[in-house]
Amino acid sequence: MKAYYTDDVFDAVVIGAGHAGCEAALALARTGLKTALTTINLDNIAFMACNPSIGGTAKGHLVRELDALGGEMGITADKALMQIKMLNRGKGAAVQSLRSQSDKRLYHSIMKQTLENTDNLSIIQCEVTDILTENGEVTGVATSFGSILKCRAVVVATGVYLNGKVIAGEWSQNSGPSGFAAATELTKSLINLGFSIRRFKTGTPARVDKRSIDYSKLEIQEGETEIYPFSFMTDGVPEKQEPCYIAYTNQKTHDIIRANLDRSPLYNGTILSTGPRYCPSIETKVMRFADKERHQIFLEPEGYDTNEIYVQGMSTSLPHDVQKSMYRSIIGLENCKIMRFGYAIEYDCIDSLDLTPALAFKKVKGIYTAGQINGTSGYEEAAAQGLMAGINASLYLRGEEPFVLKRDDAYIGVLIDDLVTKGTDEPYRMMTSRAEYRIFLRQDNADSRLTEYGRKVGLVKDDRYERFLSRQKAIAELKEKLKIKIPVKECKEFVENYGGEVSAPLSPEDMIKRNIPLKAIKEKFGLYDGYPYDILERAETDAKYEGYLKKGLEQIEKAKKLDERRIPADIDYDEVKGLRNEAQEKLKRIRPENIGQASRISGVNPADIAVLMVYLSVAK
Repeated sequence: MKAYYTDDVFDAVVIGAGHAGCEAALALARTGLKTALTTINLDNIAFMACNPSIGGTAKGHLVRELDALGGEMGITADKALMQIKMLNRGKGAAVQSLRSQSDKRLYHSIMKQTLENTDNLSIIQCEVTDILTENGEVTGVATSFGSILKCRAVVVATGVYLNGKVIAGEWSQNSGPSGFAAATELTKSLINLGFSIRRFKTGTPARVDKRSIDYSKLEIQEGETEIYPFSFMTDGVPEKQEPCYIAYTNQKTHDIIRANLDRSPLYNGTILSTGPRYCPSIETKVMRFADKERHQIFLEPEGYDTNEIYVQGMSTSLPHDVQKSMYRSIIGLENCKIMRFGYAIEYDCIDSLDLTPALAFKKVKGIYTAGQINGTSGYEEAAAQGLMAGINASLYLRGEEPFVLKRDDAYIGVLIDDLVTKGTDEPYRMMTSRAEYRIFLRQDNADSRLTEYGRKVGLVKDDRYERFLSRQKAIAELKEKLKIKIPVKECKEFVENYGGEVSAPLSPEDMIKRNIPLKAIKEKFGLYDGYPYDILERAETDAKYEGYLKKGLEQIEKAKKLDERRIPADIDYDEVKGLRNEAQEKLKRIRPENIGQASRISGVNPADIAVLMVYLSVAK
């Protein structure tokens, strides 16, 4: 048996330094707790193992929310920015999402420097092999070096490193992403602690040499400059941005894939774990959508100091020789040189139903989990969970109540509630359609919704808070100005040009509700000079959606009443007569904290909720 020695004593230890681990460690350290951030290799801190990008549909919402709470991802993404744009411009503001291209090495470097220069935070290169407990509480962690780091709280944020296995065709290797070592011991400890373990899969496409691409045959995709950045602390975006390019698969590409399915680990039985439904491999796309003649792909730069181009949309685990033929079948890539081949990676993760809404493990006090270990996919989902796990671990250590965002508070609230109430049988991805209150949960108002929370838990410092207050003041001031009426004779012709009728003075707010752009109003009447783009857009959106927002508030109030009906932690569901067997089983498994959460559990229907509410009323 290995002899252990106590190396140091901390308040908390964060296991893993990916996007979840970084946010968790910063949250703990910035709230005054002595924190250790452990990682198998310092070079994989905040490493972008897949996309060299931040944001995307609904993911951009998560980053803006995380930033409003005092997190770091948005600030780092803005500093490492190569290109930024708004997705879904042609749709409503509620589903518009920021997406950026990042210099992946620069992102890693900036985040690493931030961590290294944060008070109360120590970064340690080691593999954690065991979480130590006593009397149902955390006492420390053990490492493969034979050392013990004593602590009272642990955040497990191991990403895809737990028993990671990389696969491409007939070749496989026990490894983390991009050749980093896997974590091979911790899973045993998690099982012994009572976690339910499952196996998930994700994948990545090839990286090709940009000098071997014929860009003249491709569609260019530029970034945007009239746009707000991820962080409310960043002043604007760069004028000069790097372009991306669009290409398409074709019949030849699809024929190559179909002809080699017997060599595909996804189809020959080599890979048995569950992959992401909403980010499928190119093999899956071709087979699932057999009627499609082509699939769109994006060629995205990985950084300023590298020739590597990421082939977004062509994730694959086909053998290397097949990959080469497949990529070269695409117009513009006929002579492409592959620098890194695509691969699939299998890894261990937990059943998120083992967690409370604070991302705390139900069976042992002081253990929190965040990121892909919880069954999610994506940097943004990981970072959001990391921040919340770090905050709640900090509150636990300080003897305070947990901080839980509700579904009407934030996309982060939707994400975590889905995980701990519904669970997931496949890598979970955030989408705008998952948020029933998305008209309230827009990117542009994330600070109004969440910064006061961030201030309360200790992450929003004075400089950010002063900027927040200044911004809120400017928004309120502009909204009042939008209510000032303009005489009929001054606005009649302008409004009629947009197909409207004018019989009385109209305010700019009235015009906005008639779908007249604020930009046009501003230019026509020479108003609102000095207000930045984001303030103007926020005021315009609030005016446009005012009626919908009022109706939505009624739904939110109803939901809040259910969330306020607490369920005793020690309730015996066997005593609740009238519950169906399935509902009883699910309620025992998840042990919801309130009626609202119980009503969202799959397999619990309205009749079960009625029975439960009657029982609680009588039990009082």
